[in-house]
Amino acid sequence: MERLRHDDPTRIGPYVTLARLDADSDLGRSVPERRYLARTIDGERTALVCVPRIGADPSRWAIEAEGARRLSVPGFLTIAEVGGSAGSPWYTAPYTPALPLPSVLAAYGGPLPEETVRRLGTALAQTLAAAHAHGVTHAGLSPAAVLVTPAGPLLTCLGATRAEHTGHDPGCLPPEQSAGAPPGPAGDIYALGAVLAYAATGHTVPEQSELPPGLRRLTAACLARDPADRPGSARDLLRELATPAEHPGPALDPRLPATMVLAPAATVLDHAGSLPLPGRVVAALAAQSGALLAAELPAPQQPFAVSTQKAH
Repeated sequence: MERLRHDDPTRIGPYVTLARLDADSDLGRSVPERRYLARTIDGERTALVCVPRIGADPSRWAIEAEGARRLSVPGFLTIAEVGGSAGSPWYTAPYTPALPLPSVLAAYGGPLPEETVRRLGTALAQTLAAAHAHGVTHAGLSPAAVLVTPAGPLLTCLGATRAEHTGHDPGCLPPEQSAGAPPGPAGDIYALGAVLAYAATGHTVPEQSELPPGLRRLTAACLARDPADRPGSARDLLRELATPAEHPGPALDPRLPATMVLAPAATVLDHAGSLPLPGRVVAALAAQSGALLAAELPAPQQPFAVSTQKAH
């Protein structure tokens, strides 16, 4: 949860923006849309509200957002409504404590433990397998597109990169797509490999020696330049991720508190998801939720359109 900047909108449709979801360091080309934590003017509903990046085609972005709203794929962010005008569109999703993957690494203090990365990859591969089975390609998977919640990771920004040519994270862009080929499932597998590399090292294109031994072969296969050399499908990748590599388990990280999110659910932050979260990440999710609950709505102002034009 980041403070609003002077160029952020104070109102988006019926929502008052309270904070940015993404940190300043992540607001470059790696985040394909602008994301805000916001509340309705009457204070009754809190939501994640997203608008196009400055310079994006708002009409194309709105079309992609509406297409994403109609999807029902487990593991994808659920879009509740799409609104605004042709020049200033927006969409919302129900709020749940969530951190973009770069913020998760920042909260943890560095790359995630190997077992956490493997379980993260398992959950994301399962989501991609379900999407591909329905003929849906994400075509923009990146660290910023992964939101980590107490219930597990969610894929976001579906189609946002198709609304502009500069929204891709360069390290996650499949070579064939960079050469002009249309997006496809093999490209999603490449991007997932880059996301796993990022989670394990802090870089989408690391040296092999930086990767944990148990993830080197699998990550290298996903990042093969030739799509034919990658895992044949997300389901194949899921099977490999779900099977522990034949090597001793990782030593207990000294930064990892004894408490993990494994207990039965008591509150939203104690939810027993498939992804065990380090204590520091749980604390960051709790801090976000607490700060949002405590945030006061600003004095009423006249709404204004969200600009998607570049400043000159």
